[in-house]
Amino acid sequence: MLQWLQRVKRKIKEQHSSIIYPHEGSPPPSQDTFAAIGELSRVVRNNPDAVEIYLALGNLYRSQGELERAIQLRTNLIARPHLEPQFKARAWFELGLDYKRAGILDRAQAALEQAHAITGDDPALIKEMARLAADSNNFQIASDYYELLGQPLPQAHYLVRASTQDEEKSRDSKAGYKLLEKALKVYPGSVEAWLEIVSRDYQQENWTNLRFDLKSALKNVHVDLRFALLEGLFQFVSTGPLSRDNEAGPSECSSIVVNIVAELEPDMLLCYYCAIFLKQCGKLDECLEWLEKTLVLGQDFWPARLEMLELSLDDQVMTQSFRTQLMFFLRRARHVKRFVCQRCGLKREQLFFNCPRCYSWHSISFRTQLGE
Repeated sequence: MLQWLQRVKRKIKEQHSSIIYPHEGSPPPSQDTFAAIGELSRVVRNNPDAVEIYLALGNLYRSQGELERAIQLRTNLIARPHLEPQFKARAWFELGLDYKRAGILDRAQAALEQAHAITGDDPALIKEMARLAADSNNFQIASDYYELLGQPLPQAHYLVRASTQDEEKSRDSKAGYKLLEKALKVYPGSVEAWLEIVSRDYQQENWTNLRFDLKSALKNVHVDLRFALLEGLFQFVSTGPLSRDNEAGPSECSSIVVNIVAELEPDMLLCYYCAIFLKQCGKLDECLEWLEKTLVLGQDFWPARLEMLELSLDDQVMTQSFRTQLMFFLRRARHVKRFVCQRCGLKREQLFFNCPRCYSWHSISFRTQLGE
């Protein structure tokens, strides 16, 4: 089994282009899509043997949501008696994407398996099968596919998803730990795996483990992604009640976060998260100190100024009308989407590890300036 896996990995690595989808990653055509559909339809009528044009036309139908026409076109192609295997495989592949777009995941899987039977482990096909497995909540299978592709980051991501899935099914708190350990072995910088581990430490009120694991996490996670670890932990602490004392937990966690961050090189985002952890448990004087440190490192960092403004409101003399208007703008400012994909510019309020628009991994960043 191991030798087979190594051969498959070698084959995928050595394959410079995908047989089934040779132009994957190229930008979409710039001309008007409806005009392109009309032109391709005319060419197809005049040349019924133009298989490439049929495939391109089907893709345009899919892009416009005309899935029935796209599916019918692929089906007609597949039914041709003497269609070359390469084109048949591509037709099956595109049919799988059509069904996936339509939400018919079982048919999408069957179509991709037909393509796989013809081409073998083609990289573009394996990637789509991995995405389909993930969309179908088959996280362990998705992880296996990404292992074939030699992509440890998404492999680790879906190992983490599989660990939580196994734990829910078995109702055993220890069920997913082996998969988490495997995820970190595959990709030591996995924010997802470390976040799951420190969240479990907090939930179990194991402060010694939380201190050790959080320190290890901040050491292994890429410096540009450490904020995501603290953001995820902060959200978990904010929403996850403890079994004995709902007030002692956040306070203990904030102390651990602050003590660990204080040992690191000064970082604007880490200082900011220390401040909001402290604010959450009512340590307002310490919170202000960390907010001041944050603004020394980045004077235009708007979330820190927002927090300082809110904390200073009680000390300000203002009319009730002005206070009401100010509170309105403060509430609105808190709904600004704080996170952005560095690759495609997608903005989100919640954390994401795989961009839902461009599918890039760990491309998230914090919008330190509102103009970004």
